[in-house]
Amino acid sequence: MRIIVISDSHGNKQALDSVFLMNSDADLFLHLGDGERDVDSFLTENPDYASRVIHVAGNCDFNSLSNDFEIIPACGHKIFLTHGHRYNVKSGLEIIKKTAANLGCDIILYGHTHVRYNKYEDGFYIMNPGSAGNPHDGKKRSFGTLNVLPNGVVMNIADI
Repeated sequence: MRIIVISDSHGNKQALDSVFLMNSDADLFLHLGDGERDVDSFLTENPDYASRVIHVAGNCDFNSLSNDFEIIPACGHKIFLTHGHRYNVKSGLEIIKKTAANLGCDIILYGHTHVRYNKYEDGFYIMNPGSAGNPHDGKKRSFGTLNVLPNGVVMNIADI
């Protein structure tokens, strides 16, 4: 299963559009929050993507009706995706790891910090794809790819 992961587009719909359109063959597109209007606008223009796009609410997605987190089964793995602000990710990953463990998830996807993070640690595959709108790590705008197979997980972060 090939999954595109994007977060924190913050109004940069052009970045979101280019990532989604250049990866049109992906099985899923996950937006980790702070860009709900960008996702809604993309789906209005590209309704054929609707069944493959999942969005969670970020702290700047005001009046959002989206969930704070989602759990997605994928080839024998379980993905926990969230924006991260409710799990204090700017101060560390212990809370989000504990939550994911309690939910039986082994893949954690989060945003909020605008800083790329891509590691396997403590039995979890963990990725923050950085920001598609305004990175805070001195790097270019970015997105992630997640390939989930029954025999393994491969994660990568790429520049937009």
